Amino acid sequence: MTELTDPFRIRAHVADFDAISAGYAQASERTRAHLSAELDLAYGDHADEKLDLFFPPVRQPNMPVHMFVHGGYWRANTKIDYAFLAEPIVASGAIAAIVDYSLMPKARMAVLVGQVRRAAAWLTANAGKFGGDGSALSASGQSAGAHLVSYLAARAPHETHLPKTPVRSLLLVSGIYDLTPITHSFLQAEIGLTQDEVMQWSPEEAQQSPDTRLTIAVGADETEPFLIQQQDLAFAAQARGAPVERVTLRRLNHMTILTAMGTPGTPMADLVVNCVEHSRS
Repeated sequence: MTELTDPFRIRAHVADFDAISAGYAQASERTRAHLSAELDLAYGDHADEKLDLFFPPVRQPNMPVHMFVHGGYWRANTKIDYAFLAEPIVASGAIAAIVDYSLMPKARMAVLVGQVRRAAAWLTANAGKFGGDGSALSASGQSAGAHLVSYLAARAPHETHLPKTPVRSLLLVSGIYDLTPITHSFLQAEIGLTQDEVMQWSPEEAQQSPDTRLTIAVGADETEPFLIQQQDLAFAAQARGAPVERVTLRRLNHMTILTAMGTPGTPMADLVVNCVEHSRS
C-alpha cells in the first residue's frame, strides 16, 4: 500500500493538513489566554497522567464536567494543542477537562485505556473540589481518542465488568472501532499492534453500557474506513441494546471536523453541547 492509497495516512488526503494542525495550536493558545484554567493536574501517578481544566466565565455550583481525549493514532500529540476544544463546553456552562495519556509503542493499548478510565474516575471523585458535579460526567474523543473514550462505557471481551465510573453520555468523533485494518496500514510499523490487542481492544466487539447515550459522528469527506467503522459500531452497539445516534457532517474531513468541534455554534460543536446536556438529566 502506497502513501497515497493508505486511507489512514490523513496527511496524504487533506491538502492543508499542516495549516490545520497549526490552527489547533494557535486556537489553543487563545483559549488558555482568555479562559480561567487549572493546568497539569495529576489524575494518576505516572508523569503522563495529567489533565487541564477550563471553566465558564461565570461559575455556578455543581457544573457538569465534560472530558475530551485527543487523537494521534495512539502514538502522537498532547493536550496542549487541544485546549480550544474547551470553548463550546464552557459556553454551555460546563467544566472542560482536556486529558493526556501515554503514547504507543512505549505504552501498550491496555495502559492507554486504563489511563482514560482513571481520568474519568478522578474527575468524578474530585469534581466537588472545583465546582463540578461528579454525577454529571460526559466525554468525547476524536480519532484514537474516540476509540479510547468508548471504553468509558464499554467492557472488552476479556473483561468481566463495565467501568464503574458513571459516564452519562459519549460523543465519538471520527473514531477507529475495528483495529484490524490498522495492522495493514503504515501505522503498524510505528505502534506494532499485537493480535491480542486487536482482539481485546476493538470497540466493535465490546459490550456497551445500556445506560450511556452514545453519539457516533463522522465527516462526510473522511476516508472510507472512518465512514464504514462509524456505521459498523452503531449497528453493533444497537444490537447489544445501547442507545445510539449516528451523525454524518457535510463538508468535513478528519481534520476540519475537529476545528468545527471547537467552534461554538457549528453543528459539530452543537453535538458537544448536546452531549453535555444529556449528562445533566
